[in-house]
Amino acid sequence: MITGLGGSGIGGTIAGEIVAAECPVPITVNKDYFLPAFVNQETLVIVSSYSGNTEETLYAMEEAMKRKAVIVCITSGGKVADIAKERNYDSILIPPGMPPRACLGYSLPQLFFVLKKFNLVKFDFKSQVSAAIELLKKEEASIKKEAMAVTEFLFKKVPVIYAVDGYNGVATRIRQQLNENSKTLCWHHVIPEMNHNELVGWAGGNETIAVLLIRNKSDFSRSQARIEINKKVFQKHTPHVYELWSKGNSQLEQSLYLIHLTDWVSCYLAEKNSVDASEIDVINDLKGALAKI
Repeated sequence: MITGLGGSGIGGTIAGEIVAAECPVPITVNKDYFLPAFVNQETLVIVSSYSGNTEETLYAMEEAMKRKAVIVCITSGGKVADIAKERNYDSILIPPGMPPRACLGYSLPQLFFVLKKFNLVKFDFKSQVSAAIELLKKEEASIKKEAMAVTEFLFKKVPVIYAVDGYNGVATRIRQQLNENSKTLCWHHVIPEMNHNELVGWAGGNETIAVLLIRNKSDFSRSQARIEINKKVFQKHTPHVYELWSKGNSQLEQSLYLIHLTDWVSCYLAEKNSVDASEIDVINDLKGALAKI
């Protein structure tokens, strides 16, 4: 069980998808105050809170403690770090003082370290992360160029992000970055599930919508075929369809490539929208209001 929200929790979704074919037990990501009934003393609970003060995560951590789960914390400090120190829980401290969404590069690899420590995965994530770093350095200029093209494509439109199953975490991350950095409303879905419901909803589509298709050469052939058919449906209702292809030799490399590129998009789009990418006043207001209850 990985419990965490927002920029602290998205790594759990991404990591869970990447190791799904290898991990011998289910990995569940919790984004609520409460934990499901199966969590007990035989459950590994990874508490992921960048600030260490996320309200929902602290509630879930307290419940995990009551159920005597095995707890490991990933945080930069706060109450989570204090509890971990007091109770002698294993914890990984990452650098503080930044927005949680800017620290995925710190929090995501730690999840792989924890899973490997508990013998749940064996894949060589270190070499794949290193390969991703080299890829991003090598492709920096082209990444920024395509990010600007995607920005122009999305400007003054409603972004809709589609990816194949297995890249739900990446699509979620893109949506979250557009929400927080660009101050843009959008949505995402995964294929093939959206073919069984949302595709019908495209009868109400229009040219204000811009479809961003997240694609990988490694995607299953039947899913590739579905995307090609889906494109024809989208194009009946909007001329705005963009295919964003990943690069890399593994799912982890491809995921980091897509995340890096679309992080640039969210910042470029913030500039075009004349908004401050770092400002999250409405979330702070929400937390302030909750603190008074």
